[in-house]
Amino acid sequence: MEIFLYFIVRVLLALVAILPIEIVARLGRFFGTLAYYLDARHRKTAISNLSKCFDLPEPEIKALALENFKRIGENFICAAKTISMKKEKLAKHLQFIGIKKLENAAHSSPERNVVAAIGHFGNFELYARVWEFSSGLKCATTYRSLKHKSFDQLLQYLRLKTGCYYFERRTEAHKLQEFMHKGNIMLGLLADQHAGDKGIWVPFLGRDCSTSAAPAVFALRYKCPLFTAICYRTAIAKWEVVIGDEIPTLSNGKPRDIKDICIDMNKALESAVRKDPANWFWVHNRWKPPPQQHPNPTTA
Repeated sequence: MEIFLYFIVRVLLALVAILPIEIVARLGRFFGTLAYYLDARHRKTAISNLSKCFDLPEPEIKALALENFKRIGENFICAAKTISMKKEKLAKHLQFIGIKKLENAAHSSPERNVVAAIGHFGNFELYARVWEFSSGLKCATTYRSLKHKSFDQLLQYLRLKTGCYYFERRTEAHKLQEFMHKGNIMLGLLADQHAGDKGIWVPFLGRDCSTSAAPAVFALRYKCPLFTAICYRTAIAKWEVVIGDEIPTLSNGKPRDIKDICIDMNKALESAVRKDPANWFWVHNRWKPPPQQHPNPTTA
């Protein structure tokens, strides 16, 4: 079965590669619509999450959930297209706003690096293309390998086409540490999903949830300025990545408490959600029940 599915995926990728991106995007919205009606479990999760975060009538909540599924379908299939597009063609569909913030911060920081807290907004694979639109920055991020080796190898083969450096978070921590010493790096770390027992519990959209402290921890460990980066879908097959204001990691020259940094980080991310609710990944169970004791991550 795995071999059969792998073959189907390769055929679909080949088809996506030859189609115009606008058609690819509309196909994605079509498949997203199908998923909304066929995938009851994730539909219920999205509707439940939206209902708890927005005081809207039920028809509006369901309409928002449907659009969210369409966006997810559009962005996922477009990611397969944009991941191998050359800069010249991609520039017609992608704009970076505030990238000078990253460049200036990297040049002024001791290690000449920056950390960006990113999330599942829009076509989030586009974060990996920051380096092509900047002056001298290199991009790096972490990932978790897939259970099926063939699919994992295919995904990494595609991702490496972006020019971004990927490090498996469970097995390649030492490689990432060595890489961070090279300088002029933007390290993007996903920070908008449930972080399990190792996360830190802070509010997000009005409710406490387990939040990854990784962006704050890495920023403090490597003395890097910390920002957020949000990918907005602005039209069919068009996106803009917006670099937010710097999140302070120091107070009077001393490291701020990680919990306070995470609170500020979540505020910036939730502002992006409120700006365009359909643009975020509502099908994820972000607010799982907390453990009996909240863990306290450290900067070490």
